Amino acid sequence: MVKYFTHNTGNHAFKLENERGNTLLESIPYTDKLELEKVVANLSTFIERPLLFERKTNYKGEFLFMLKNNEGKVIGNSKLYNSEAGMENGIKNLKKIVVPNTNI
Repeated sequence: MVKYFTHNTGNHAFKLENERGNTLLESIPYTDKLELEKVVANLSTFIERPLLFERKTNYKGEFLFMLKNNEGKVIGNSKLYNSEAGMENGIKNLKKIVVPNTNI
């Protein structure tokens, strides 16, 4: 489920949540709401390209991923995961939300 919100700075963003309300991906802030809507409209294209996911580990050993657009610009970040397997499940769940009825 996509949820739109506005930061107190006036910037626009979105979150992708699973059915339990857990955030799987939160976008970067956008000053232009039309640009944000364009990104959301193209999410299924980005999700289907594995190379647009960048997996990382932070200094505490927690895992996270970033989703990029076709130009390599980060469009969103995941929450932090305690394990690599948890992060990979987060990516799978994100794909199921954005592109339903797929066998991932």
